[in-house]
Amino acid sequence: MQAHAAQTAELAEGGTRPLLRVNNIEVIYDHVILVLKGVSLEVPEGGIVALLGANGAGKTTTLKAISNLLKAERGEVTKGAIELNGERIDKLTPADLVKRGVIQVMEGRHVFEHLTIEENLLTGAYSRSDGRVAIQQDLERVYSYFPRIKERRNGLAGYVSGGEQQMTALGRALMSRPKMILLDEPSMGLAPQLVEEIFEIVKRLNEQEKVSFLLAEQNTNMALHYAHYGYILENGRVVLDGDSATLAENEDVKEFYLGVSGHERKSFREFKHYRRRKRWLA
Repeated sequence: MQAHAAQTAELAEGGTRPLLRVNNIEVIYDHVILVLKGVSLEVPEGGIVALLGANGAGKTTTLKAISNLLKAERGEVTKGAIELNGERIDKLTPADLVKRGVIQVMEGRHVFEHLTIEENLLTGAYSRSDGRVAIQQDLERVYSYFPRIKERRNGLAGYVSGGEQQMTALGRALMSRPKMILLDEPSMGLAPQLVEEIFEIVKRLNEQEKVSFLLAEQNTNMALHYAHYGYILENGRVVLDGDSATLAENEDVKEFYLGVSGHERKSFREFKHYRRRKRWLA
């Protein structure tokens, strides 16, 4: 925990250069529906950054804007810029982004159900050209992080548990040797014990493989425990950001996202959305 806190402090103080920079982007669906409204964020090299907020806040749209997957849903980035290592990437294809080391793990796992777990993992290496030996070495490395799926390597991915599918999706991303993984709702549909196991693996991948993470998550408590920095989205805007420890102690975050508060709990009838926004934006 002390090492994690030190790393959090270093990253929060700008100790490393931004790997990813999202600068004031707007996203529109179907040419008329404004979903993201001036979203800006940074992910430092070697960092874990959490993108927090309720369902529908714009978290998944932000990830898809970065990985350029919006066009399949009739969405587009109409303003702003997205940079990786100081170079614009918002005009690149998803395949080009994979080659540059940016991989998205979609919400809901999205494994190839008719393939075995090992076949799923090997699809993550499709863009590599460094030979079979290197790929086999990385496959064993993935299994070292995910011993549970090594035991099920020859089983069809559609017949394993949700936790094992999430591990398969993460392992598949790791097979591409990513610089950054965009991880969408890793805790969705999983038991608390499995959620903690997944986040522990994320932490290990960050520390040992130097993979940076931008993770969208509704489980604010778990995300802030493992992330170094966080951004809170609400109705397509960033309404609050800060290092994880500061956000976890923020009274508004504690009350409306962590379910605890240092003050007397307000009843739902007394809840006024604009009051919370006014406090955050003041």
